[in-house]
Amino acid sequence: MHLVAIGGSDAGISAALRARELDPGVDVTVVVADAYPNFSICGIPYYISGEVTHWSNLAHRTHADLEATGMRLRLDTLVTAIDVAGQRLKVREPNGTESFIDYDELVVGTGAVPVRPPIDGLDDLGPADGVHLLHSMGDTFALSESLDRIEPKTALIVGAGYVGLEMAEGLTMRGIKVTQVEMLAEVLPTVDVELGALVHAELDRHGVMVHTNSTVTRIGRSTAGSNGRLHVDGLGPDDEALSWDVDLVLVVVGVRPDTELLIDAGAKAGARGAVEVDETMAIGLPHVWAAGDCVVTHHRLLGVTYLPLGTTAHKQGRVAGENALGGQARFAGSLGTQVVKVFDLVAARTGLREHEAAKASYSPVSTTALADDHKAYYPGARPITIRVTGDHRTGELLGAQLIGSLGTEVAKRVDTFAMALFHRMRVDDMSELDLSYTPPLGSPWDAVQMAAQAWVREHELPAQRNKFRDQARF
Repeated sequence: MHLVAIGGSDAGISAALRARELDPGVDVTVVVADAYPNFSICGIPYYISGEVTHWSNLAHRTHADLEATGMRLRLDTLVTAIDVAGQRLKVREPNGTESFIDYDELVVGTGAVPVRPPIDGLDDLGPADGVHLLHSMGDTFALSESLDRIEPKTALIVGAGYVGLEMAEGLTMRGIKVTQVEMLAEVLPTVDVELGALVHAELDRHGVMVHTNSTVTRIGRSTAGSNGRLHVDGLGPDDEALSWDVDLVLVVVGVRPDTELLIDAGAKAGARGAVEVDETMAIGLPHVWAAGDCVVTHHRLLGVTYLPLGTTAHKQGRVAGENALGGQARFAGSLGTQVVKVFDLVAARTGLREHEAAKASYSPVSTTALADDHKAYYPGARPITIRVTGDHRTGELLGAQLIGSLGTEVAKRVDTFAMALFHRMRVDDMSELDLSYTPPLGSPWDAVQMAAQAWVREHELPAQRNKFRDQARF
C-alpha cells in the first residue's frame, strides 16, 4: 500500500507517523509545499523574541529523524489537484514542472491560512515595507529579515488573540515599543471580558499601548519627517480617529481553513467553510481522509464546530493515519483547551463560556473565585482567578477560565478541569478528585476544587436548601 499525506505540519506528519508505527511495511510519502516539515508554528513568537536561539530548534523532528521512521518526504512540492477517481495527485515540482503521484490512501492536512482583514493598503504593502502576516516558517524568515534590516523602534500589532499577545511580548523583549489594536471589547477575547482585563493590565505593566474596541482602517508609507516608516490610521470607540507612525506592522487576526484543494475534489464545506469530516476523519470521498485546521472540529459539548488547534490536529491526524490503513479509530472530540503566557501571567480556558453554553441550549451560570496556588503560610503563595461555569439544572461542569501568575501551574490546573469535562462530571464531583498536596505546591483542597465549591455554594446549595425546606413542610 502507498499512503500519501499532504501537508508537513501537525496533521499530515501525525498521520504518517501513525501509519508507519502500525505497519512498518507501508509505503508512506509526505508532500510538503515548503522545505520545513514538522516545525512548531506555535514556537515562532519565541524565536522572534530570541528565547529560541535558532530557527532550526523549532523542528519537532529533523528531516533525518522523519526519514529514519521510513517515510519519504517530497519537499517544496505543491499539490495542485486531487484526481479522486484516478487515485493520484497532480503536483508542481521544485523546478516548476508538473507530475503525478499515485496513492492507495490519501490523508489531506492542508491546514489554514491567515485572515487578511479589510484594511486599505494592506494588499499593496508587504515584508519589504515592514508589513507582515505571520503563520508559516516563510513568514517567520521574512519578519526576522525585517527586524534585522529595519531595526524597528516601534511596531503595531493588529489583533490581540493568542499569537498577537505572544508577539507583543516577543517584540517588547527585543526593546521595541509595541502598540496593540483589538476590535473587540478586551484583549484575549477567548476568555470573558473581566478576565481579559487582567491580561490587559499585564500588557500595560510592560509598556504595551493597548487600544480595544478599535480597528485599523488603513496602512500606508509615512511621509518624510515622520517618526516611522509606516503611517497607520484607525478608529477607536465612538469612531474616534486614531493614527500611529511606526516602523513595523504585524497583522495576526486569526486563520481560515485552507480547503480549496479538497472542495475542488468534491468535498463538502461545513462550519466556517472547513471541510466536513466524520469522527473517523473520512470526508465522503473514496480513499480520502482529512485532518487538522482544514476540517471541522467535533466538540464534546457543542457538536460540530470549527476550532483550529495544534493539539486537535495531532489527534485527528493520528486517527486519519490509522484508519487509512483499515483501522477503526475515532476522534474523541475537542474541548477547546487552550493556554497562553503573556509576560508574567498565564491565561487558560477549557469548555464553554456562558454565552457559548446558552447558545447550545444549556442553562449556564458562573462563579468567579480567588484561590491561592499553595498554602498561604508557605512563602510565595499567589492567587489564581478561576471562573467556573456549570449547568444550573443538572450541575454538570461546562467550562473553566483561569488567570494566574507564571509559576502558579495554571496550565496543569486547566487540564484538571479539561479531564473533568471530558468525562462529563458535575461541578460538585470536582471535590471528590484525589489530587496531590504538599504546602509548597498546593492545599488539601486544590485551587480548582475551591473554585468548584464556590460555584456549588452559590448555585447548587441554595436549590438543595429550598428542596429540604419544601420537604420539611410535609
